[in-house]
Amino acid sequence: MNENSFTGTLVGLGLALFLGIILLFTGVRTVDSGEVAVVTSFGKVTGRVLEPGAHVITPFVQGTMRYNTKKVIYETATAEGQKKSQADYKDFPVDTNTWDGQQVDVYYTVRFSVDPTKAAWVAQNVGNQEALVEKVVKTESRIWARNIPRRHSADQLYSGNGSTDVQNEIFKALEKTFSDNGLVLDSVGIREIKFSDNYVGAIEAKQIEAVKVETEKNKAEQAKFQKEAAITNAEAQAKAQELQKVTISSELLQKMWIERWDGHLPTYMTGDSASNLIQLPMK
Repeated sequence: MNENSFTGTLVGLGLALFLGIILLFTGVRTVDSGEVAVVTSFGKVTGRVLEPGAHVITPFVQGTMRYNTKKVIYETATAEGQKKSQADYKDFPVDTNTWDGQQVDVYYTVRFSVDPTKAAWVAQNVGNQEALVEKVVKTESRIWARNIPRRHSADQLYSGNGSTDVQNEIFKALEKTFSDNGLVLDSVGIREIKFSDNYVGAIEAKQIEAVKVETEKNKAEQAKFQKEAAITNAEAQAKAQELQKVTISSELLQKMWIERWDGHLPTYMTGDSASNLIQLPMK
């Protein structure tokens, strides 16, 4: 074999090795844990779903669409809140109003996952995971987060169990829609229903006034109680004095005089007072 033939053989082997490596990388798909991949052929969904592990597909002909089957989070927050949030998908709060016309912003969180048994259907009818979140999770949750608070009064949402009721109602509204579109809804959480500053100020002023009214009411009740206690005490004293008038005797008066006597006889005595002195025995 001459030198040119040997060189040509090496080039051919190198080219074959290179093509083999290309085919190896394009024909093997590794699916990570918590994912599934739907196989497509020239962009058409084949219905084949790859579970976690290594798989062989036809190079240059077949591709895959990956879906995260782990629980992921869609969350609404302010721009500043989004910077701190660790949610997988972030969006701005929903602005809506109560049935009595108060403007509110709804901050909520939706936790969900892709149903791996429906991944092929999702790929065929909805699209990739980003399209699934945009068309189903975002669209449906924002619709209900806007409509359901309109069924409740501002007072219910501000001070009662309104937030919990809204949260439960949104969950019920989304659960079937998510299931029909290949999603498993794990939870819906209303983090905050935020009212305008004017409304909050009015409510706080109303609460302060209510406290003042209650305080004055308590003072009035206390004064009434004290008055009744004084009357009761006066009546008791009057009755005691009346009883003393009835039961008092000269012997009782002498006893009371002895109990209060300091041991010294008065210097001067006039009138009938001298006759009232008790004769004490002499030592």
